[in-house]
Formats: sequence, C-alpha cells, structure tokens
Amino acid sequence: MAHHPRYPAPKRSGVFSSFSAVSVALMVAFSAGCAASSGGEPPCLPPPYSVDPQTAKAGETVTVRAQDADCNPRYGANALIQVTVTDATGTQVINTTAPMNDAGGFVYAFDVPPQTAVGDATVEAIPHNVDWCDDTGRNNRVQGAPVALERTSCVARTETLSITR
Repeated sequence: MAHHPRYPAPKRSGVFSSFSAVSVALMVAFSAGCAASSGGEPPCLPPPYSVDPQTAKAGETVTVRAQDADCNPRYGANALIQVTVTDATGTQVINTTAPMNDAGGFVYAFDVPPQTAVGDATVEAIPHNVDWCDDTGRNNRVQGAPVALERTSCVARTETLSITR
C-alpha cells in the first residue's frame, strides 16, 4: 500500500528501534531455552493432590495426599511437600512440611486448628524448596540457596476445605 503524499509515512524513533531490537533478542533467548529443554525426558509437573474430607470442623482430622506422578519429577530421597491452609479470613492456620517421595507422592494428615474461621479455606501443597514452576523435566532441587526463593509467576493450585461449626 503506497502512502499518499499528504500523509507521509511516520518516522520511526530510536525508541521504536530499541524496542524492536529488545523484542527480537528476547524471542531468540526464549527459543534457545525451549530448544535446550526439548531433549531428554518430557516436562514433569507435581502430581495432583486431594483433600479428604472436603468438609470438617475444628479438631477433626483432614488428610492431604498425592499419588506418585506418571512422569519422573526426581525430587530426591529427602524431598518435602509444603502444605499451607489459609482460612476464610485469609489467616494461614497451617504452614508446615512433610515427607514426599522422589515421585511426588505423599500423605499428610492434620487436625483442623480451633482458631480456623468458618467458611471456605484453601489448601495448597507444593514441593518444598523446588522451583516447581519449571516444567523442563530437569531436577530443579535447590540445594543451599544463599537467599530464600519466592514464587513469582506461576499460578498456585489450591483445593477447597469447607470449615463448619
């Protein structure tokens, strides 16, 4: 499409050129990362977990469990699962770790604390001290990290636990 003489083509600024160069560099970097992870085993995310029963009162026992993953997450012999329970008011009433096997399977039982608010609580179970967002299939176990690591961009899977009186 030709430009009409009354409407000349807009001039591109240095900012646009810089933005284009950065965009291309990022695309190349991400492509290289994907290519590097395409060999070997397929991606392996933590196995799904369940909460039983799904309704409980203060003092009752609730079990959080996961079967072994169908893939090979390689969590290691000393792997842990971090379990958190946040009540309907947003108060974290459980925050602990429990043993998990190399394939991601675990069973953790707890008694609902008496201070837990009535309503829907959320239960989250994630591999402890592992970059669980990385789905490349690599062993991502963080050994001796000099600083505490925080999850930044992955959506956390949660299960609902209804607390009643």
